[in-house]
Amino acid sequence: MTEAPMKALAGRVALITGSGSGIGRATALRMASLGAVVGVNDLKQEAVAAVVAEIKAAGGAAVAVTRDVSTRDGMREALLGFAKQQGRLDILVNNAAWVRYQSVPDIAPETMERMLNIGFKAIIWGIQAAAEVMDAERGGAIVNVASVAGLVSAKNSIVYSGIKAGVMGITRAAAAELGARNIRVNAVAPSAIPTEGTMRNRNAELDARRVARTPLGRLGTVEDIARAICFLAGDDAGFVSAQVMTVDGGITFTNI
Repeated sequence: MTEAPMKALAGRVALITGSGSGIGRATALRMASLGAVVGVNDLKQEAVAAVVAEIKAAGGAAVAVTRDVSTRDGMREALLGFAKQQGRLDILVNNAAWVRYQSVPDIAPETMERMLNIGFKAIIWGIQAAAEVMDAERGGAIVNVASVAGLVSAKNSIVYSGIKAGVMGITRAAAAELGARNIRVNAVAPSAIPTEGTMRNRNAELDARRVARTPLGRLGTVEDIARAICFLAGDDAGFVSAQVMTVDGGITFTNI
């Protein structure tokens, strides 16, 4: 009788912000299936409860972390509390975001502030808190969710594109500083992925144009992004840091 293969993230403890839906949910499900204990974070308690229940029903381990991570105190409460409860923290996925697309004349201070708090500042606060609790010898992995909008931009996306470009800069700077503590910091940059949160900015005609321009001939899925995140968080990426992995079917760097 042969032993069952070791799961890739067995024994790891991971917190995923904004994991009540979309890419975060898919990442939580995949990490749990790979053996990690997952902290499911979102402000929507019913969404968190549903993801936790789904993970447990599949035989995985998950904990609800319903904290607002858009402030330094909220992020620290979420991450440090979860790490204390589990006795360690190995992986942080900074996925939470709040997005509104506005033309230059229509950019509103309150919209920009909320986008910055959740999509930019929270990543710095998360990295700061994770660096505090990740074991200095064992290290850890931080994966930030950027976007190809930080590389190539469309109209009405000044704030969003600026934030996602900033996330790439945060990733590289954090990797430079935290590498000495064996903490790897990387990012994924998805193309337009169908999720609940992006439906207001999608239509069949636009999606058809995107598919036509994508070398792989389809839109990406939340599972595509989750697989990339789990790779960067795991040992197979043990010598990978300061990287921004575009997960986009080839659309960003080709012209077809």
